[in-house]
Amino acid sequence: MKLIVSILLTALLSFALSLYLPWWIIAVAAFAVAAAIHQAPWKAFLSGFLALFLLWTIMAWWISAANNNILAEKISMVILKKDNPVMLMLVTGLIGGLVAGFAALSGSLARKL
Repeated sequence: MKLIVSILLTALLSFALSLYLPWWIIAVAAFAVAAAIHQAPWKAFLSGFLALFLLWTIMAWWISAANNNILAEKISMVILKKDNPVMLMLVTGLIGGLVAGFAALSGSLARKL
């Protein structure tokens, strides 16, 4: 139950803070949630990773769908050398997930001090 609450709280807090602050605020949000909700370090990493992987992947899909994937197709050709915007969205989610996952891991380990 803590895992689901942590995922939802991390995603919600990251989304709300990202509306007004720089992108890296997701790390602060994941750290704060992991420090507030006591979990094993691997569960904290998993909750931070899943929260931001899902949030950023869905947000990338939503933004890309609004313009018929025009920009995503061009960027995927430059970065991935393939015309595959879905892969670009997954890479975007992976980057956000790793940032939040390691921040949540740090928050969980800082709680033990």
